Parts: sequence; C-alpha cells; structure tokens
Amino acid sequence: MTGAGLEGIVAGQTAVCSIAGKLIYRGYSIDELSVGADFEEVAYLLLHGELPSYDQLGEFRERLGAAYVLPEPVVELLTKLPSATPFMDVMRTACSVLAHYDADVNDDSRAAEMRKSERLVAQLAIVLATAYRLRTGRALVAADPDAGIAENLLTLIHDRKPDPRAIRALNVSLILYAEHEFNASTFTARTVASTLADLHSAITAAIGALKGPLHGGANERVLEVLEQVGAPANAEQWIRDALANKKRVMGFGHRVYKDGDPRTKILDPWCAELAASTGNQAMEQVAATLERVVRAEKKLPPNADWPSARLYYYLGLPVETYTPLFVVARTTGWCAHVMEQHGDNRLIRPMAEYIGPPERPFVPLERRS
Repeated sequence: MTGAGLEGIVAGQTAVCSIAGKLIYRGYSIDELSVGADFEEVAYLLLHGELPSYDQLGEFRERLGAAYVLPEPVVELLTKLPSATPFMDVMRTACSVLAHYDADVNDDSRAAEMRKSERLVAQLAIVLATAYRLRTGRALVAADPDAGIAENLLTLIHDRKPDPRAIRALNVSLILYAEHEFNASTFTARTVASTLADLHSAITAAIGALKGPLHGGANERVLEVLEQVGAPANAEQWIRDALANKKRVMGFGHRVYKDGDPRTKILDPWCAELAASTGNQAMEQVAATLERVVRAEKKLPPNADWPSARLYYYLGLPVETYTPLFVVARTTGWCAHVMEQHGDNRLIRPMAEYIGPPERPFVPLERRS
C-alpha cells in the first residue's frame, strides 16, 4: 500500500531540481539565484543545465526576442475565443495550437526540443499579454525584443514603462515559480512525455494540471481571502471564525515543506517594500495577523502562494493573470523535465491497489432483480 496521493513515494530521478531541505536548481540555491540572476538566466540554466556566459545569455535573449512575435493564425484565434474564456484555458489552447506553427514540431531530437522549449517560454508570455489586451479592448502592440519577459509583461499589461523595482520583483517571482521537482503538473508533463508524445502535448497537459485549484489557483484564492477580511481590525476575528468553521484558508501548508516554504522568506521582503511604496500597508498587516493565528492554531506555515498573491496585487497585476503567470514561469521547468524524460525514457506506468469487490459470477440480465 502506498501513501494517498503518492505522498512520500519516490517516482523517479532528476538532475533539474532538488527540494530536499532547500530549493536548488541544477545545484544552485534559489537564495542566490533570486538575488543575482534574472529570470532569463535561470531559464537558460534549467533548459541547458549550466548558467550562461555573457555571450550565451545575449544570444539566448535574442532568440527569446525573436519568439515574441506570435504566428498570425494564433493571434487570430485569440481574437475569436469567447470573451469569458478563463485565461488558463486560453494558455492551454494556445500552447496546443502553437505546435501547428512550429517548424520543429515533428523533430524529437535534443536540439529541436531545445529550440521548441526556448520558443515556448517566450511565446506563452506573449500569449498572456495578448489575451489580456484583447480582453480589455486595447490595441495589440509588439513586445520589445530587447527587453526581458518580466519587463514586457508589465509594459504590455499596464501600457507604461515599469519601474525597475517592479521589474526586479516580478523577475524574482518568476524565478521562484520556475521549477519545483515532481509537483502535479511536472509529473503530468513527464508522464505524457514518457509515452514519447511531443513536447507541446506534454506542456499542454501540464497547463491543464496547473489549472486545478489545489495546484495552481491558490494565489488567486489568497487574494480573495485578503480582500474579504478588509481592514486590519477585522483580521483576527475573521481568521478565528474561519478556523472554527473549518473553512480552508489557501496559502498555508505544503505537501513537502513541513517547516516552511523557502520561497516565502525571499518574497516577504519584496511584499513589504512594494506595499510601502504603493500604499498597501494595511493588506500587509492583515496578512501578518492571519499568518500569526494560523501558525499558532494550526501549526501551518505559509507557502509561496501566500506572499506571491500580495506581490502581484502590489504590482497592479489583474487577479485573472496570477495563475497564467505561474505558467509563464513554470514552462521552463516543464520543458527541462520533458527533455530529461525523453533523454532516458521509460514509460511511466504505476500500479494501483484494487479495493473493489472480489471476483464474482456474471448474472444474465433476465435474472437480475
């Protein structure tokens, strides 16, 4: 018998990421990456296995910049989707359709998969920005090929050049969400890849897994909680009532990190800084009170969704973009895992423990009461 949800079960090997004690990408701690690297450097690290040299990073940025231009039929499709289509559905559909316009779609060589991965990292960021501009009735404008993904997203969403601190804050968030070992969406991607399905199929499936509220939608629910509480004076009574009524408060606890998510201590200072600069100290006070009570009463520390929801709110990002931003970041990790799976593949086919009735005789229809 195994743990429910495969908890504690080792399901494979990876050289991409470790979450044993601390979060490490390809041997580098997120504590250092979140301070010294941009998202593009981390994307290169995850995809290629090593941090880029100055020249390698410049060439990588050029390739990403070239991929900011979406195929025209994909843009046309985005204009025709129903206006109420959830953005996660838009991302999932666009990922699948992008395969039809990728010159390497039928080439499963390592070099071709790397080219597809790099393009997809850039393309899905622009899909999100394009879909948001269409949804809000604004004209489509070209992304800046010389700017990074974080800067382009902020510019295209807000229609103005972002503050350098805002760019850095979003870069940090994208870095922290870029990879996280065998989580549900990554395991989905690897399972699909293990059938020798193409990269776009695996990433499309991963987006579907991330759409589930127990995996990718938690930061949106966190903001709902903070807005329900309202003023700091309401916070303690609100959370004690919620816990007494056994209401689930998203943003706390983690399947793996029992003593605290290492990403929260990186995001917390960014939340405090941005809250002060945007006049949102009240929300920080609410968050601090809720966190204190949940820790004391339930012994549950916050996970990365708890600060990231506030960070995105302080950056002025629409709540419907929160989980799609997770897609933009995690595509790097997903693609790295798909390539790793394809590089040393064995079909993922676990066993199940049967708990149904024992074998019994078939009764013809006319004899069934």
